[in-house]
Amino acid sequence: MTCQESAMPVPATPRPSASDRLEAALARIADPERQGALVFTELYADEAREAAAASDRRAAAGRPLGPLDGRIVSVKALFDVAGDITAAGSAILRGRPAARRDARAVARLRAAGAVIVGRTHMTEFAFSAVGINPHYGNPGNPRDRSRVPGGSSSGAVISVVEGMAEIAVGSDTGGSLRIPAALSGAVGFKPTAGRLSAEGAFPLSPSLDAIGPIASTVADAALLDSIVSDSDPAPLAPLPVAGQSFLVPRWRLFDGIEPAVAAAFEAALDRLRAAGAQIIEGSIDAELDALADLDRIGVFTAIELAATLAELGITALDGIDPKTRARIEAGGRTPAADYVRMQRRRADLIRLMDERLARHPVLLLPTVPLTAPTIADVLEDAAFHRVNLLLLRNTRIANLFDLPAISLPVPSAGLPVGLMAMGRRGSDRSLLGIAAGLEAVLAA
Repeated sequence: MTCQESAMPVPATPRPSASDRLEAALARIADPERQGALVFTELYADEAREAAAASDRRAAAGRPLGPLDGRIVSVKALFDVAGDITAAGSAILRGRPAARRDARAVARLRAAGAVIVGRTHMTEFAFSAVGINPHYGNPGNPRDRSRVPGGSSSGAVISVVEGMAEIAVGSDTGGSLRIPAALSGAVGFKPTAGRLSAEGAFPLSPSLDAIGPIASTVADAALLDSIVSDSDPAPLAPLPVAGQSFLVPRWRLFDGIEPAVAAAFEAALDRLRAAGAQIIEGSIDAELDALADLDRIGVFTAIELAATLAELGITALDGIDPKTRARIEAGGRTPAADYVRMQRRRADLIRLMDERLARHPVLLLPTVPLTAPTIADVLEDAAFHRVNLLLLRNTRIANLFDLPAISLPVPSAGLPVGLMAMGRRGSDRSLLGIAAGLEAVLAA
């Protein structure tokens, strides 16, 4: 072989057709070992086959609709799909009228050529970070079936990790994309609120809800973000870690951290330092004190969900999981004056954190302070609420302060561990570029 021949580039292996990849995904869903019947609340096999075949025809004709054309996507069960009832994980919503049109996110996916394989399991009303649901069953963590997958986008993360979908669309009100990503070993991205339209998605808290992706890679998460937000779908350019400065907010956000999580997180920081990143040790406890003052007034999720159910004419809450019902009832009793105070305090918090991040625009911390607990360990009410609060502790900061945030899997000796990067409000694409750079270092 000549030198010229040895230097010739090797052609990239073509991606299997959309139809072939869909059939592989459907086979995994049908595999009882993978719990597909629990992961998906609705399966759109026939419609997906038609969409995949149409994508293959466009590809053969050289006229694809874009980079999402033919990709296999699952959607969380709180998104409207025309002709189906949106129950949002709750038994009491099963009697609602069927949706007359697709949610905005679903419509954008279809227009981009995505193959929607089905709607996925979630916790009731998206009001839990644990991932269990007494109405629809409890699918196990894809890394260990005896453990919770995290929630509320539980089926979304399982669908991606198990190869039942290539990308999932979910929602995040206090960590519902990032928590399952951390506990199950995927990428979960929560955008700045309003970046992706929530039209046609059942609301837990309109003040805090954000629509976003779970994926295997930052590039796939960024692709879906760009399509659903109607922004530039150009490939994401990873930003080098060398020369970047990151603030690690110590103290209370590290309280009670599980040793396995601490070890994996600190090892990840060592990798970043070796790659040329500057890791600055600090604190955001002053901002957290201000957040605690807000929490003492009331809880947005409970107040706003109680209002939504009242608007739907749902006054009897007997069919709701008691773990969820008690919080809704408490929210419904909150005085209107307190809710107005909360909105004003939160606006102040957003400005306060924006000023804080002007000095150090990216924070790094463990996504959650523990690895996935067993399902058996969270069935009792007191244990459930304790674990739920722990899982939400770090992630909810991004929702209350309206920051984009992403969870990345980090190397660990056992169960999955997530590292969370939080950026300045509105810095979504920059944060995704930084996350792609972090991903490359952590996967090396």
